[in-house]
Amino acid sequence: MVSSHALSHIRICDFTGQLAGAGATRWLAAFGAEIIRIEDPVRKGRWDILRGSPPFKDERRGVEFGSGFNNHNVEKLGITLNLRTERGRELVRELIAISDAVTENFAAGVLDRLGLGYEELRRIRDDIVYVSNCGFGQTGPYRDFKSWGPIAQAVSGVTHQSGLAGQEPAGWGYSYMDHTGGYYMAIGLMMALWHREQTGEGQWVDMSCTEAGANLHGADLLDWAVNGQALRGDNRPDSNRSSSPAMAPHGVYRCRGEDNWVAIACRHDDDWAQLRSVIDTDLNDSNLNAADLNHLQGRMAAQDRLDKLISQWTLTRDRWSVARELEAVGVPAAAVARPAERIDGDVATTSWDLWPMVDHKAMGGVRVDGQPVHFSDTDWVIERGAPTLGQDNDYVLGELLGLSEGDIEDLTDKGVI
Repeated sequence: MVSSHALSHIRICDFTGQLAGAGATRWLAAFGAEIIRIEDPVRKGRWDILRGSPPFKDERRGVEFGSGFNNHNVEKLGITLNLRTERGRELVRELIAISDAVTENFAAGVLDRLGLGYEELRRIRDDIVYVSNCGFGQTGPYRDFKSWGPIAQAVSGVTHQSGLAGQEPAGWGYSYMDHTGGYYMAIGLMMALWHREQTGEGQWVDMSCTEAGANLHGADLLDWAVNGQALRGDNRPDSNRSSSPAMAPHGVYRCRGEDNWVAIACRHDDDWAQLRSVIDTDLNDSNLNAADLNHLQGRMAAQDRLDKLISQWTLTRDRWSVARELEAVGVPAAAVARPAERIDGDVATTSWDLWPMVDHKAMGGVRVDGQPVHFSDTDWVIERGAPTLGQDNDYVLGELLGLSEGDIEDLTDKGVI
């Protein structure tokens, strides 16, 4: 452990998995915290379904080759403990006793049934920080329901926000609340650790991914509570348009070629004047100069007409050229990039080191997500791939818990690790 890392003084006994939990401790690991993942040797770690799940780097398959699992668990340590055995439960308690926090994202009550609920954790270490993250929290009428990110999105109302007027909610196309739930969990964990450093007091951070989702669309909820204004109806929603703040034109427009698009946003009348001057050079269309389009109120009322005029122009043009022309006159615009273009074709990605290469014990060199922040003095480091099953048993059980090589061999023979 490098002492200059921002969180190198923190050790976490980690039961998290998938992304909503593993994505939280991933942040702390990148900044130097010692994250020790606990995995089940009997099930080969597969309670985390991303172990051994696609995508894969190559033709190899198995619990060590899931790229999603690797991505979410870089810079972490990994041990195996069979918590069905008395010795396994003793060892996890010893590890908790030397850890600053315990983290998990099981369904409500799972850790309690393992004999490791918050009151028991406090008996092991009275200043422990315990962070639980599940779909509906550990209390309330929904506590016994199980959830994945798309379920939390639907219940929280986030799914309802995304789509087009007159059509069914479009959802998000991926597990948005697993990602965002991980961010909220990391924030809660860091706040509790900070509180402990200031006061010496540990605490239980009980998080609900569904409530985190509800927190993301406060303006729509407030509009209903104050104005009785429903989100859907009267040509709403349109996820391409902006009503708060009001902007027009504002959308994603089809360009020349297959599935090519450009995003354009006019913040005010000056942006519109500049956009119109660029389009008019090509189209020479008198409709662009209609008086009602000179001011925001008129453009907001004429968005369908505006979108047709702009699409008429963009359809014949290259998306990158459109973006460059509009950027040159100060109008916010960007070509809609595909993953390969963003990862391999954008110089900003290289300069930011957004896709570092890690060394995975089984897979070898693999690119993973970096972090979207840089610290001038204590920056993140992501070099080590996710742990293979039991990869760090010798270090954690031997160096940290003081077991001998013979002890560890005996635990292996008895199915404890």
